Amino acid sequence: MARLLLGVTGGIAAYKALELTRLATKAGHAVRVVQTEASTRFVGSASFAGITGAPVLITEWEPDPLRGAFPGDPAPAHAPLSHLQLAETADVLAIAPASANTIAKLASGAADNLLTAIALAFRGPVLVAPAMNHAMYEHPATQANLAVLRERGATVLEPGTGALGSPGEWGIGRLPEPPALLAAIEAALAPAPRDLDGLSVLITAGGTREPIDAVRFIGNRSSGRMGFALAAEAAGRGAAVTVVAANVALPRDPAVRYVDVATTAELAAACNAEFEHADVLLMAAAVADYRPAAAHPGKIKKTDAGAELALALERTDDVLAGLAGRRRSGQVIVGFAAEAGEGAVAYGRDKLARKQLDAVVVNDIAVAGIGFDAGDNEVTIVTGDTERHVPRTTKAEVASAILDTVLSLRSSTTLKV
Repeated sequence: MARLLLGVTGGIAAYKALELTRLATKAGHAVRVVQTEASTRFVGSASFAGITGAPVLITEWEPDPLRGAFPGDPAPAHAPLSHLQLAETADVLAIAPASANTIAKLASGAADNLLTAIALAFRGPVLVAPAMNHAMYEHPATQANLAVLRERGATVLEPGTGALGSPGEWGIGRLPEPPALLAAIEAALAPAPRDLDGLSVLITAGGTREPIDAVRFIGNRSSGRMGFALAAEAAGRGAAVTVVAANVALPRDPAVRYVDVATTAELAAACNAEFEHADVLLMAAAVADYRPAAAHPGKIKKTDAGAELALALERTDDVLAGLAGRRRSGQVIVGFAAEAGEGAVAYGRDKLARKQLDAVVVNDIAVAGIGFDAGDNEVTIVTGDTERHVPRTTKAEVASAILDTVLSLRSSTTLKV
């Protein structure tokens, strides 16, 4: 088990750090907590000390009764400088929540309190979990500071979107939930094989919705589970992952960046903006082929529509074909084909050639218990000269097989250009 040094900064999300501490100690990790003075105005030090069985430190001027040791370890014979000893002893440093102020200090190299001094001296894996008002998080200064931390090797966890600290506020800036935080910390301690290190992976997930009126839409049953499984697997294997999520109501991975969209046009715009920087595109979203030619601005009433309602539909743009048409050398593009019944693989192979893709993942949605809104899937991965059948298994295992195929394609000379 690991020695986890947890830094807690000022913000309402500091209460989640208590649950993170409880979960970490329950998992067998030895935890020491360092708080900024501002954080003590939200959560008292006695609460952390009670959970960890170790004193909480706030300033560099107070003596540490454990002399920098972690619970279960013997204390040094002498009294070292606490910020240096804690930095030397800890296996991982996690700052959660990380306020905009502390993030700015970390980016500038400031060491004006115990936590920032420890961060400057620490040489192991560092995780930073921002939590703040959405306007502060989206400010160019904060984004620039986070970019600096990423460049220096820190893992910056993506905040969630939802209700914020002040009544009525909604937006990005929520601290990830404690189980997700602990999973990210443990992943940093014992990383999986990182065969996607250095790659940028763009994934689409979910299903687009095309408005009929202000209330109704044409949509599909895609939940986004397959796309999110791909994102989790790719991030775990070292990739920088962006997910264009179309109407997906699933928990978010703090190691993944998300762009939320609703319609096919919005998905196309997001993909066009991200595609140039991607090494791999995994087009797992179910994108609408048709949309109403004209959406009604209000709600269509029964009395207005009469006994029947006729909708004029028009084709949407083929997002995948458009992206494939402007690919650069070395990019891998994988399409998905949800088909029903006999001939599914043949259709997938036709799609492969027609859209100039490197692979197509075919699944039979007619089979109960797989595909849409299910935890399992069964697919055939079609490439130019192979067909790999993946028997029914979890979508996480299917995601692993798809990414193995991506790696094989990148190492071959058969990529479409």
